[in-house]
Amino acid sequence: MSRSLETFRRIKGYTDAASPGRAWNLATALVIQEKASFQLMGDWAKGEFSAAGKVPGKGYNCAGAPGTANAFTFNVDSFVMFKLKDVGAQKAQADLAAAIMGTEFQEVFNLNKGSIPVRLNMEMAKFDDCAKLSSKDFVATAKAGGLVPSVAHAMAISPAAEGAIKDAISQFWNDDKISVTDGVKNIAKAAATK
Repeated sequence: MSRSLETFRRIKGYTDAASPGRAWNLATALVIQEKASFQLMGDWAKGEFSAAGKVPGKGYNCAGAPGTANAFTFNVDSFVMFKLKDVGAQKAQADLAAAIMGTEFQEVFNLNKGSIPVRLNMEMAKFDDCAKLSSKDFVATAKAGGLVPSVAHAMAISPAAEGAIKDAISQFWNDDKISVTDGVKNIAKAAATK
């Protein structure tokens, strides 16, 4: 964790003074306009690049964050279905689940969203270079057991701990007087939040 915070602090040196609190899409716009060099972001940012007419491999590149070769952080769009007594409603739920997990829906949905299919056996010919790389990394990491649910998107811990960790990290980022040692202690304390 100390090494991570040391790296995090070094990255801050590459940001502009107006970066704290900037919405992700505005930061993405800076990269698109070539006013910024890079952004650490999820695949949802790809939609902004596509809307600006940018093409992966030509207008921009995608890559895993440095040092993450043995892990893949994921966030999953989720659907919840309540247990119903009506047999017709149960069949409708099963049909919806089958449609969502079907290859046709997975392709159409993910091509439009900019994400990758949750299915591991998908044909990726219609996907762009970023999606192909992400899918390849996801499948390899799944096989190796290195998939990591996103803390930032409520996939891994309680909302209270998530908020406390985000606050501790934000305070560390915004206050250069907080030492790495204290940053580690603050994050550890936040992670213990119930």
